[in-house]
Amino acid sequence: MSTVQKIVIIGPESTGKSTLCAALAKHYNAPWCPEYARQYLSENGTNYNYEDLLTIAKGQLDAEANHEQTAKNLLIIDTDMYVMKVWCEYVFNNCHPYILEKINEKKYDLYLLCDIDLPWTADEMREYPNEKPRIELYTIYKEILINQKTPWGIVSGTGEARTNNAIALIEKHLKK
Repeated sequence: MSTVQKIVIIGPESTGKSTLCAALAKHYNAPWCPEYARQYLSENGTNYNYEDLLTIAKGQLDAEANHEQTAKNLLIIDTDMYVMKVWCEYVFNNCHPYILEKINEKKYDLYLLCDIDLPWTADEMREYPNEKPRIELYTIYKEILINQKTPWGIVSGTGEARTNNAIALIEKHLKK
């Protein structure tokens, strides 16, 4: 069993997940596992289908396993199978059984849900610039976290305040 404590950052697009992961990794001098979907979509194009999401999910898990091997005490993870589940269901109204199985198998120490208090910023990977989908997706993530057993918290604020908010949640929930 791994002694590495794993913190997963989730939330709708354009809520600062990757920026927060990088800041937390620097603060804790720990590795972080980027969101594999960005790499996959950069290499294969942004016109994805339902089967691509299964490939992305497996790539995310492989990346996480590789990063966990190099982690000493802590691993920051940008995205997990909950995100893949939401993505499958929100876009295709269906979820691969493999993703659901992995949700039940994988264990994490803390989830941080990024609030939608940051303005949406366009980039070639993002799909939902309007407020309605951001609110819907945020609500879906929050409901998932409420109904699971791993400790979690909401990260809000901008810049350094957002990072400090996340650090305070980590310090509260994880043993040092």
